Amino acid sequence: MAEFNQNLWAPWRMEYIHSMADEAREGGCFLCDYWAAPHRDGEHHVVWRSPCTFVVMNRFPYTNGHLMVAFGAHRGDPTELTESEFGEMARGVRDAVSLLRRAVKPEGFNIGYNIGRCAGAGLPDHLHAHIVPRWSGDTNFMAVLGDVRVVPDALDALYQELVAHARALGFRT
Repeated sequence: MAEFNQNLWAPWRMEYIHSMADEAREGGCFLCDYWAAPHRDGEHHVVWRSPCTFVVMNRFPYTNGHLMVAFGAHRGDPTELTESEFGEMARGVRDAVSLLRRAVKPEGFNIGYNIGRCAGAGLPDHLHAHIVPRWSGDTNFMAVLGDVRVVPDALDALYQELVAHARALGFRT
């Protein structure tokens, strides 16, 4: 029987954790800030909006093209959403997958919600889904051994590409 007594450390996550704690202390929610400022979508890397949701690039991506579909209102529990609202979230996830397939051509995806802080939610009170594109061989030990992640595209450059593809697919901010 194998023993698992070694830890794999991901210290780069602390920057993200501290940024969430800072925003919570200041009483802010970056997703609410983004929702309230459509005129700053480029700065915030909001790719497109729908009546109740928006698609935004993750500021601390796990991989190139890591997107989030966020609900506009500050609610953290999917059971608080109406059928229509939850349907809009699901369509946002579906459409984000279509966009990423076109723009960055991943071989697979990790898609999910982290509900509650103990489940990994850095922002537990604002519902959002993560769409993480994946490629064969994209996992490596750079983050663990070198305290660095390899994200092969600049956020701003990829943002421009995603917006162009989103417009071509009919999604609008």
